[in-house]
Amino acid sequence: MVKITWLGHACFLIELSNGYKIVIDPHDGRSIGLPKPSVKADLVLVTHDHFDHNAIDIVRKEDTRVIKSLRGDAHVDDILIKGIRTYHDKEGGRRRGENTIYIIDVEGYKIAHLGDLGHKPMEQLDLLKDVDVLMTPIGGVYTIGPDEVWDLIDKIKPPITIPMHYWVRGLTLPLFTIDDFLAYVKKIKVTRIESNKFTLEDVIDRNIPQIIVLKSPTGK
Repeated sequence: MVKITWLGHACFLIELSNGYKIVIDPHDGRSIGLPKPSVKADLVLVTHDHFDHNAIDIVRKEDTRVIKSLRGDAHVDDILIKGIRTYHDKEGGRRRGENTIYIIDVEGYKIAHLGDLGHKPMEQLDLLKDVDVLMTPIGGVYTIGPDEVWDLIDKIKPPITIPMHYWVRGLTLPLFTIDDFLAYVKKIKVTRIESNKFTLEDVIDRNIPQIIVLKSPTGK
């Protein structure tokens, strides 16, 4: 059983059947106008070293393991993780630096987190085409925007796409909204969950791709 919880912005908790907790891109809450994550992680993954993605101490406990900017494969506590080098902009990182896509292999599922991807990852598409869950920024400004994301989803066709890194009530960053993104979505199921969490086994159908919209920690 794999439980996924959106902790706001680009921060997710992935909880495994044995209680093991993976947190990706923790923020401190206060700096971006959202509630602070209240979980303590066994493993933290950081896609890039910007303040709204690297608040490791917020979710750290004494034996937390931390991975930043992984390139290639790593085994951590029997979990296979692949780190793929990308960029935070469309200029090869010259404006905002590098970004890491993580693909996490857990309990028979592959979960990809795109971080602050700033360009269409054409060279990396083959590595993403067999993922079960795609966590992707949609808010533009600092990342790819709604139209680019829809084109990416259309090429990858993941069973589940979870939008992230977009404007919600309270957020102090000027990003596009979920509705801006959904305006581009065609011929694919959109599932709105009245919670910020779900159990993957309860919703996934590899034959019917869907976009899952989670409630933000601020309730919208």
